[in-house]
Amino acid sequence: MGQCCTAGSRTFVQSKIYDEFVERSIEKANSRIIGDPFDLTTEHGPQIDDIQYKQVLRYIDIGKSEGAKMVTGGGRYGKKGFYIQPTVFKDVQDDMTIAKEEIFGPVMQILKFDTMEEVCERANKTQYGLAASIFTKDIDKALTLVKNIQSGTVWVNCYNVLDAAAPFGGYKMSGLGRELGESGLDAYTESKTVTINISENNS
Repeated sequence: MGQCCTAGSRTFVQSKIYDEFVERSIEKANSRIIGDPFDLTTEHGPQIDDIQYKQVLRYIDIGKSEGAKMVTGGGRYGKKGFYIQPTVFKDVQDDMTIAKEEIFGPVMQILKFDTMEEVCERANKTQYGLAASIFTKDIDKALTLVKNIQSGTVWVNCYNVLDAAAPFGGYKMSGLGRELGESGLDAYTESKTVTINISENNS
């Protein structure tokens, strides 16, 4: 996707598989089908306008200047439209701008972790909390993270799976209230408090 509100840009990867994951991410990024968003075969569309296009490129420059290692992408794609190459950074640290701010573009930051406690604490160390995903074969680890990650939506072994019956919304600075599901009806209703003083004669 060129631009998406649930773009999974921060990716925490366990240290023992980190290097292999980075290599596979590079291969995946370089094989993305970039083109017309109305073409059903397209996997990666453009930014919405020139302002956002330049903003994403600015974040890429910031990532490089702060010490993250860009391993693929990083520039314009094609000669027309606001297309940006799928971009992957490794050796990203939590205090880097690209790990703290929402880019809304095709920029992936791969961060290394060792323990469950560490990754949960670091994942929550953000002012945002719209969506998260966990990929693991260990259901106990998945359920532990699901319980503790501060995010309005948490997917397990999948990503960006939405349903009209499932409430959608975020924690912290990622919004108030919910869309979809029964919870989504709350915005269309109003609560009324009625207090009646009943005299002893009528009680």
